[in-house]
Amino acid sequence: MDSGAGEGSGFSATDDYESLIATTDAELLKRAWQNEKAAPEILRFEVSLVQRSREQIQLMEETVEEFTKSGGDPLTVSLYQMDLDRTLFLLRSYLRTRLQKIEKHMFQIQKTADLWNRLSKQEQKFAKRCTEEMEQHFEQSVLSKLPDRYKSHLKQSVISEEDDMVPEAQMDSYVICKSKQFLGAFQLDDSGEEKPVDLEADDLYALRYKSIKPLVESGQVDLV
Repeated sequence: MDSGAGEGSGFSATDDYESLIATTDAELLKRAWQNEKAAPEILRFEVSLVQRSREQIQLMEETVEEFTKSGGDPLTVSLYQMDLDRTLFLLRSYLRTRLQKIEKHMFQIQKTADLWNRLSKQEQKFAKRCTEEMEQHFEQSVLSKLPDRYKSHLKQSVISEEDDMVPEAQMDSYVICKSKQFLGAFQLDDSGEEKPVDLEADDLYALRYKSIKPLVESGQVDLV
């Protein structure tokens, strides 16, 4: 009886440990970077996570410096430095990926309120500066030499009803995703023409991003 209880508590402790590891800021930052890298559109900026990560980086830098000055154990210093380097890499990669998306879709982001509000204040400043410089470049290099009806950097001509010169994120592109838990039958389209897909926990699926966008935004599905 006692042995059985011990085994049961062992499994519980293991599950708790895996759950803890999966929700550390380093793991959350890695997940945010992977989702951002795989999604065709820019996702909402992880304000709290980025702020906590920056604070942890500063703390780790101070810890490494203190251990180094005090002649601490080299192995301990090395482990702290590895943890610091990993967090720095994840944070820089996350922010760099977002800046690359802003450069690629700057005009779409600027004219779409929902996308614009996903950016941080610093990213909004960056996007505004990018669009202003790109508009100036277009004007000086091409548009100033064209007839008035073709001088828009957003439309092919004045008769265009939509901004058909603005590159947009391809929401129909396929992505590889993994569900965090069993979600059951999931309908991939609004029309109901496609068969529902049973989303099992930890299984990989190749699906159109547009279909699973709500699941990505709610944190139920991760992109890989």
